[in-house]
Amino acid sequence: MNPYIEILRPGNALMGAISIVLVALIDKTFSIPVILAMIAVFFETAAGNVINDYFDYKIDLINKPERPIPSGRISLKNGRNYAYLLFLAGTICGFLISYLTGNWIPFGIVLIADIVLYLYAYKLKATPLIGNLTVGFMTGFGFVFGGFSINTPNIITTSLFLGFFAFVMTTAREIVKDIEDIEGDKADGAKTLPILIGEKKPAILAAILIIIDSALCPLLYYYHIFGVLYLVVIAIAVILFVYSAVLILKSQERSVAAKVSKNLKIGMLIAFVAFVFGSFDFLQLIPI
Repeated sequence: MNPYIEILRPGNALMGAISIVLVALIDKTFSIPVILAMIAVFFETAAGNVINDYFDYKIDLINKPERPIPSGRISLKNGRNYAYLLFLAGTICGFLISYLTGNWIPFGIVLIADIVLYLYAYKLKATPLIGNLTVGFMTGFGFVFGGFSINTPNIITTSLFLGFFAFVMTTAREIVKDIEDIEGDKADGAKTLPILIGEKKPAILAAILIIIDSALCPLLYYYHIFGVLYLVVIAIAVILFVYSAVLILKSQERSVAAKVSKNLKIGMLIAFVAFVFGSFDFLQLIPI
C-alpha cells in the first residue's frame, strides 16, 4: 500500500465519517452539507492520525515499527506537512458547510477539532486519563458535528445522545490500549494510567465504562430514537462489550488487552449497524 494512504489509516478515518452517515440516516437527510461533513470528518480524522504518528515516532519504533514514518517510507518533515494539509482540507469543508447552511457552529467545531487533535498528539496523549478522554470526546464530537451540519432540533438532540455513547466506549477502549502499549510508552517516558498506578485499576475503570455504556444502550429504543430491530442487533454488541469487560478484569496481559481493544472496535461497528437498522421501521415494509 502507498505509505501516504497507509498513514491515513483510511479504515479508521472512514469509521469516523460513518458517524455523519448514521446521523443523516436517522434524520433521513441527504444534502451537500452532509456530504461535506463526511469529507470533513474523514480529513480531520486522517490529519489526527498523521500528526499523531509524527509525534509518536519514537514510541512507534518500539510498538509499531512497520508504520510509514518509523519504517522510513515517509520522512518526519513530509509527515508533518501532510498532516497540516489534511487539517486545512477539513477546515475548508467546515467553512463551506457553515456558509451553505448559514449556521457557523459546524465551522467552529472543526476549528476546535484542529486544536484538540494537534494538542492531543503533541502533549495530551501522554497525560494520564486526559488523553483518553480527549480521544473519546473527539469521537463523540463527530456525531454532534453531523447533527449541527443538518441543523434540525430533533437530530441535534439525538446526535448529542449518540455522541455520549461513542465518548464513553471510546474512552474505555483508549484505556485498554494504554495497557496494551505500556512497554513502548514506558520507553518513551509517557505517564499513562497503567504506568502510574499499574494495570489493574485502569482495567477496572475501563470495565466500568463499558458496562455503563452497555446498560444505556436500551434507552435509545425506550425513548423512541430507534425501532425494535435496533434492540436485536445491539444485543450482539452488548454481549461482546460485556465479554470484553470480563476479559480485561481477569487479565491485563498485553495479548488480552489487544484482544479486548479489537473486540470493542468490532462491537462499536456492530452498534453502528444497529443504529442503521433502528433508524428504519423495516417491519412496515413486510406485506401482511
